[in-house]
Amino acid sequence: MAGHDTNLFPTKGNLLQVRKSLQLARMGFDLMDRKRNILVRELMLLIDRAKALNEQIDKTYSKAYFALQKANITLGICEEVARSVPVEEGLQIEFRSVMGVELPTVTLEAAEEPTFTYGIEGTNSQLDNAYLSFHKVKLLTAQIAEIENSIYRLAHAIKKTQGRANALKNIIIPRFEASTRFITAALEEKEREDFSRLKVIKSTKEKQQLAREEEQQGQQSKE
Repeated sequence: MAGHDTNLFPTKGNLLQVRKSLQLARMGFDLMDRKRNILVRELMLLIDRAKALNEQIDKTYSKAYFALQKANITLGICEEVARSVPVEEGLQIEFRSVMGVELPTVTLEAAEEPTFTYGIEGTNSQLDNAYLSFHKVKLLTAQIAEIENSIYRLAHAIKKTQGRANALKNIIIPRFEASTRFITAALEEKEREDFSRLKVIKSTKEKQQLAREEEQQGQQSKE
């Protein structure tokens, strides 16, 4: 259990300050806990999407390499044809914010059915199938890159948020609670001491007043 702050003097001002800090710490923990839950839900959704997408990519890659293998068998090595495929320059990356976590949005401006960049002469349908399959892999790879990068960022943010929530719950909040109890107990003890002191003072004054009255009465009786 965390102890109280030994540098705090038990005053009403410090008690109010500690109570305010305790309230803010509890609010901070609630926010961290809510943020963590939202990020975890987002992460689980992306993990499901990544799993399905990876399965689709594996099947598409297998189909593409099988078609390329058949094209190589029928046409020979397709190196010259591969050089005719232009470099992809339509990739764009933007960001969206989820509870302060910047997640990438990858956009690939490419047609679902691309035009062939090589001539019909000297090629066949197997090469066409390989070209179309690898084009589909390219589109899927852009999607999985977005999702996997988002998963990494979310996992890192969740770990960081969890650490802060744990620090608030297990260290900061108990420390403020202990300080509150310490100051409250010290002030109550001081009030009891002050009350006892006032009672003693009042009793002493009453005895002195009674003694003076008896003395005055004794003098009057002598007269």
